[in-house]
Amino acid sequence: MTLDPDVTVLLDLIKSAGRPALDSLPPPEARVAFAAGRPILQPDPAEVASVRDFTIPGDIPVRFYRGIGTDTDAKLPCLVYYHGGGWVLGDLDSHDVLCRRIANDAGCAVMSVHYRLAPEHKFPAAYDDAIAAMHFAIAHPDQLSIDSAKVAVGGDSAGGNLAAAAALAARDSGIELTHQVLIYPATDLAMGTASYRRVTEGFPLVARTMEWFIGHYLRAEVDKLNWRASPLRAGTLAGTAPAIVVIAAHDPLCDEGLAYAKRLELEGVLVESLYFSGQLHGFISMGRMLRASDTAIRMIANSLRASWS
Repeated sequence: MTLDPDVTVLLDLIKSAGRPALDSLPPPEARVAFAAGRPILQPDPAEVASVRDFTIPGDIPVRFYRGIGTDTDAKLPCLVYYHGGGWVLGDLDSHDVLCRRIANDAGCAVMSVHYRLAPEHKFPAAYDDAIAAMHFAIAHPDQLSIDSAKVAVGGDSAGGNLAAAAALAARDSGIELTHQVLIYPATDLAMGTASYRRVTEGFPLVARTMEWFIGHYLRAEVDKLNWRASPLRAGTLAGTAPAIVVIAAHDPLCDEGLAYAKRLELEGVLVESLYFSGQLHGFISMGRMLRASDTAIRMIANSLRASWS
C-alpha cells in the first residue's frame, strides 16, 4: 500500500533519530520517550475559551475545555475523551492539542480523562475509570455547564477501546449517548487479524508494540475474551450510539477497526467510516508533520456537530 508522502518524510526522520523502540523500554522510560516526541509531532496548542484541571470522584484527573467562541453561559454538548497510549502511556498533556482542536472545531466542551495506567493498574482499572468519568459528566451538567442529553464518548487507540466499551456500558445501563468517536480503536486484544501480520516493521506502532502494551495491560490471557477489554467480542453492538470510526491502513489495528465498523453497521448502528489508506497509527496527533491530521479532526468535529444538531 502506498504511503502518504508526509508519512514517508516522518518515517525517514524517525529512522535517522535512532531512538529505541518503545517496546524495548520499561514503562517509566517509555513514558518519557513518548512525551519527548510531542514538540516534534504536534502543532502548537490552540487558544480555547477556557480550560481547567480538576479531579472527579475515584481520584481521576480530568481536563475540561470549552471551545473558543462558545457562550460562557450556555450548556454545551460534551465529548468525554480518553487518550491513547496503549493503556501504558499518555496523559492529559499528550492529548491537549487534540482536545483543544475538537472543542474549537465542534463548538463543544471536551472532558479529557486520565484513567489509571498499566502495568501499575491492570485491567479493568482503565475501563472502570472510563465508565466513572462518563457517568460523572452525565450526572453533573450544572457543575460542568453541559447539556446532559448531548454527551458523546471518544478516544484514540487504547482510548478508542475505552470509548467503544463505554458506549456498550452506556447502552446496557440505559444511557443514551449521542455519538461514539473511535479513532483507530483497539477492539480485539487477541491480535488475530491479518493487519497484525502485515504491519510488523518500519512504523512506530507494529504488532510487537501491541503485544508489549497488551502484556502490560491485561491480568491474564482470558481477559482478551472479555468485551470490556475486547469490545468486538460483545454479544451484540446493537443499540449503541451512532459512531464515527477512523482507520489507518498502515496500522496493526486496521482490520479490527474495519471489523468493528462493519459489525456496527450490520447490527443497525449508524456509522461513518473514515479510511486513510496512506496513514499510520497515531497520525491524528502528528499534525505538525502530517496534513491528514487536520482533515481527520475537521471530519470528526463535523460528525459531532451533526449528532448534536
